[in-house]
Amino acid sequence: MTSLDFSITWDYRCPFARLATQHVIAGLRAGADWTVAFVPFSQSQSHVDHGETDIWDRPEDDSGLLALQAAVTVRDHQADRFLDVHEGLFEARHGDGRHIRDDAVVRDVLETVGADADAVFATIADGEPLDTVRKEHEAAARDNEVWGVPTFIAADRAAFVRLMDPPTGGTDAIATVERIVAMLADWPALNEFKHTSLTM
Repeated sequence: MTSLDFSITWDYRCPFARLATQHVIAGLRAGADWTVAFVPFSQSQSHVDHGETDIWDRPEDDSGLLALQAAVTVRDHQADRFLDVHEGLFEARHGDGRHIRDDAVVRDVLETVGADADAVFATIADGEPLDTVRKEHEAAARDNEVWGVPTFIAADRAAFVRLMDPPTGGTDAIATVERIVAMLADWPALNEFKHTSLTM
């Protein structure tokens, strides 16, 4: 096991962000010596054309911003519940097919894992989480040219990573994530490595 410091972007609507996050969470729960920054990134904002109104200025039009705001609120104010909430919101969207733009769905995820849902929604109403999501999204796009999720960032380099399977356990998760970060941080000559098909 290696001591690592890296970031990973996410949007709950992306199935590949879910798979990558499952590896990171499984590794952390298995005792990996990692310092991980979880960075919210809005897929909707990344597809706003020049001249169009930013998604931050019309959040009611977006199906992913509520869950992102809830997650960063927990990350920043109820950190001991973050991994459970993070995992729960991905599972609600992709495992259960629920609509994470609905307050009731997000509240249920929060309450199921023991987060203070009332405090989360009160903070969202104050506007702080939306501003946090916007600032972190814009910083990732500006500083590392991030355009999608999941993107791993380490050693001032960033790479979009598409894993195809969930981890089979903690050991598998740790090996997978450490290989990704090692390639990113230690092999700057590699710019793109993409299979020609989904089956091997």
